[in-house]
Amino acid sequence: MGEKDIRRDYSEEIISIVMGKESPRVIHNKLEDYHASDIASALEGLNETGRKKLFRVCGLSLLAEVFEFLDEEQAGVFLNEIDLRRAALIVSELETDTAANILRELDKERRRLIIEALDSDVRDEISLIASYDEDEIGSHMTANFIVITADLTVKQAMSELVKQAEDNDNISTIFVEGDDGSFFGAIDLKDLIIARNTKPLDDLIVTSFPYVYGSEQIDDCIEKLKDYSEDLIPVLDEDNRILGVITAQNIIEVVDDEMGEDYARFAGLIAEEDLKEPLKQSMLKRLPWLFILLGLGMLVSSLVGVFESVIAQLTIIMAFQSLILDMAGNVGTQSLAVTIRVLTDENLTFAQKFKLVLKESRVGLSVGIIIGLASVLLVGVYLITVKQAEPRFAFSVSGCIGLSLIVSMVMASIIGTIIPLFFKKIKIDPAVASGPLITTVNDLVAVGCYYGLSWFLLIDVLKY
Repeated sequence: MGEKDIRRDYSEEIISIVMGKESPRVIHNKLEDYHASDIASALEGLNETGRKKLFRVCGLSLLAEVFEFLDEEQAGVFLNEIDLRRAALIVSELETDTAANILRELDKERRRLIIEALDSDVRDEISLIASYDEDEIGSHMTANFIVITADLTVKQAMSELVKQAEDNDNISTIFVEGDDGSFFGAIDLKDLIIARNTKPLDDLIVTSFPYVYGSEQIDDCIEKLKDYSEDLIPVLDEDNRILGVITAQNIIEVVDDEMGEDYARFAGLIAEEDLKEPLKQSMLKRLPWLFILLGLGMLVSSLVGVFESVIAQLTIIMAFQSLILDMAGNVGTQSLAVTIRVLTDENLTFAQKFKLVLKESRVGLSVGIIIGLASVLLVGVYLITVKQAEPRFAFSVSGCIGLSLIVSMVMASIIGTIIPLFFKKIKIDPAVASGPLITTVNDLVAVGCYYGLSWFLLIDVLKY
């Protein structure tokens, strides 16, 4: 199968099947041949009548799979199109974290009616997950897991696994609790299957298995989740009892969400935007940072005005202002990205932070020297060949540009490191020290450096 086939869009085929004249059973059987993700993608292409038909002919398990691939807002809209009893049955089939997130999208009355129609066990599980804030890891866990006690034999553990697997299909890892109900460790399914009945269960239990607490902030435990390649990671309450698990899919979604939020902040936004977001809401997200950057931009312009006499005497240097600003901005943004990545470690000492600043300043100096020397040669040759400037003047200007690049890039790397460290210190997410902010601050420094050196070297010293 070629790459083109792998990326094939089945939406039109699925829509054609749903809107066909065949019996519900035949339509259901045909839809089962498609991945739930493809059916989820096709839902947007169906009108409300078509969607209602699909919701009626599909079995509950298939519908639940489809809803797992919808974003919460979409799923909430579609769930409103389904009659109350069937909607409750679909919610019962969903992973509990998905169900809780979708229910948040419904109006209070509809949500209350669906929750009341659920079985008490499902209702309790969803209520538990819904009790956590969206920025707490407990809001992303599921109650779909296997747990046994440490006092069982291998044979008893296998029997318990088979019994619980009727309702829970996350069986790759079996979790073990002690006599007091606290988390004790985990057993790999493969190890349990191949173990002899006479082997003590204790020999199979990994007591150093990773875990998180439900009330932990996602930002605080994201690295822990990413560092382990486990399919399931248990989520504990404050008494160390297992509440649920974070699946590999949950981890991918959480990391993706966090990257989306950080990317938005890097762009100078206070939150993510989407295609359906109202104009007013998008403006409110963008304006705060833009006003701050406007003020900083005015400072940059004012600083350029201070050096008006320098520009009047040496107009050629204006042509290379963007070169200085762009290179300083690039270096500053690179240092910012490195620093934010390092700051995911909550246990950084002052010495480690100081070492980070020194390391970034050394990097800035090293690349600055290389870029600076290259610019001396390239700009000098350009001025001689294109602008017909005298060699002495050409290389005086290019030398000033090279020195300005070195100083600006060192300062940019330091600023790109210190600003996020400062934000972290005052308990503000360092990602808000975004690219536009770093770039604008670096513009301020680079302009002062460039025109200041031009004034001193080219006018005061060399008397041009």
